[in-house]
This record gives sequence, structure tokens and C-alpha cells, in this order.
Amino acid sequence: MTRQKLIDTARALLANYKGLLAMDESTETCNKRFAKAGIPQTEEARRAYRELIVTTPGLADSINGAILYDETIHQKTKDGTPFVKVLTDAGIIPGIKVDMGAKDLALFPGEKVTEGLDGLRTRLKAYVEMGARFAKWRAVITIGDGIPTLGCIEANAHALARYAALCQEADVVPIIEPEVLMDGTHSLEACRAATEEVLHHVFEALHAQRVMLEGMILKPNMVLPGLASPKQESVDEVADATVETFLRTVPAAVPGIAFLSGGQSGELASARLNAMNVRFKSRLPWVLTFSYSRAIQQPALDIWRGEEANVAAAQQALYHRAALNRAARCGDYNAAMEKP
Repeated sequence: MTRQKLIDTARALLANYKGLLAMDESTETCNKRFAKAGIPQTEEARRAYRELIVTTPGLADSINGAILYDETIHQKTKDGTPFVKVLTDAGIIPGIKVDMGAKDLALFPGEKVTEGLDGLRTRLKAYVEMGARFAKWRAVITIGDGIPTLGCIEANAHALARYAALCQEADVVPIIEPEVLMDGTHSLEACRAATEEVLHHVFEALHAQRVMLEGMILKPNMVLPGLASPKQESVDEVADATVETFLRTVPAAVPGIAFLSGGQSGELASARLNAMNVRFKSRLPWVLTFSYSRAIQQPALDIWRGEEANVAAAQQALYHRAALNRAARCGDYNAAMEKP
């Protein structure tokens, strides 16, 4: 582990009021989104869509790092240029999703644990040789009747910490993603309690595994009511609940928090991040930024629909959505900016 290298990479991922673009959808997830849009579910269609993303002019104006999937990190543009080189040449740091997905947790009905630690040291070495400088691992926590349980929280916290230690051993910055899901009818307060409990256990596990906090980035959920909850708090109430929860749980040594969008609309994800930076930025020990997938990509996918003639318009939409989130990172976003 090279301490300064990890610190420098983490800072570069958070620099200049920019954020991260998550384009690490699994083949299954990508195919589902293509099917909804009437796009062929083929490897070539996925490659073409990802080429659209990585070649978007000016994307680096708002994006410091791009999280890739295993298929994506091996892919190339039509002219044979590896996606990793396209990103690097544009000033965007390539990263890689390394977990193998959330699986049913034995003896814990309704709960999951993320797998992928076996062979991770070897896989990380190969990804570094391909140009990856950071990685991501997602844990999934569900709120429901009697869940999340301590057993589920501890299992996922331990896996996140083991993953992070292996990353830092390889000089790869780990992005730690414990996601309390939005699905359900639970209240904002229930999400706050679950998120606080999860983060306490995650940082205890990171400490136990000797993970250097200055060389990692946290990618959590915002504190939100369930999507089906009858009460949906205001943007400012979500901002207050979220930041207050993190002030109680996230050590000041962590350089940044890059929120996942988790099923929020692009507009709400931007507005809520903006409110946090407007209301709290001057008194926070860490950066608050974004690491969105659908909340940046969806407008571009809706425009593209697999048609080469739509690439330029789709890229404009992608650039615009990324720029709006950079504005939110600065606390300068407003709804009037939604119109291109």
C-alpha cells in the first residue's frame, strides 16, 4: 500500500467541484433497461451505448471518475481505442465494480449479502494493469418487517471492509457503498435509523481491517422515505436528515461522500444534493458530491434508443445532466436550469 498514492487518487476523484459517473450496470441490468427502451439486448448494443457515454464531448467538465463494469473495461470504440484510454485521455479516472452481486443471506429471509471476495486480489491486479485506479463494492440493506437485522448488517460491513483492505493493498481507492434501499413504505425516520446503524458498523469494520480512511470514498444512500411511503418530506427536510446522520457517523478523515441516486429522479437527486451543499457546506469536514447512474444517464438513453442518428442529441443530454449535478455540488443548482 502506498499511502500518498491512495490519498492523491481520492482527492483527484473529488476535485474541482465535480463528481463520479456510475456506468457499471451489470449485463442483466443493462439489458432490462434496453428492453424497456426497445433496444436490442446484444453485446454490440451495450458497447455502442457505452461508447456514446465515454466519447461525450466535455464530459470531464463535470466528471472526475467513471465506474466501469467488467464487460465495459474490456471494450473499445469503433476505431479500436480502449474505453479506458478514451476516458484517461479526457482527464477522467477509470474505476471498476468488483463485487459479484447481492445474494440471499443464508438463514436471514428477505436479506442479502454481497459476494465476490474470492479471487479479488488477483482480479484487482488485472484491473490495475488495464488502468483502473479505484473500485466499487455495493452492499444492499432492505428495510421491512423486522429487518434489517444485526446479522445482515455485520455480514455486509465485514465484506465491505475486507474488499477495501484488498483494494488499498493494491493501491486502488475503494468506494464503499452501503445502500439502504428506497423500496417500501417506511418513513424517513426508519431510513435514518437504519442508515445510522449501518454506517456505525461499516466504520467499525473498516477500523478492524486497518483501512486508511483518507484513501477511500463513501457512496451511501440519502436519508429518504420509502418510495411508497404516504409521507414524502421536502427537499430541505431530506437534506437536514441526511447530513445530520452523516455528521454522527462518518469520521472527518474520510475525504468525501459521493451519493448514489438509488431510484430518485434526476431532478430530485440534483435538488437534494444542492440543498445539502447550500445548507451545510461551510461546516462539513468532507466533500458532498454525486456518483449517479440513472440520474445522469436516463435522458440520454431515452433519446438514443439504439439509433446512430440520435447519438449527438443523447450526448448533449448526458452532458447537461452531468453539468446540473456539478452545479448541485457547488450549491448553485435551481429548477430553471433543467431546461437545456
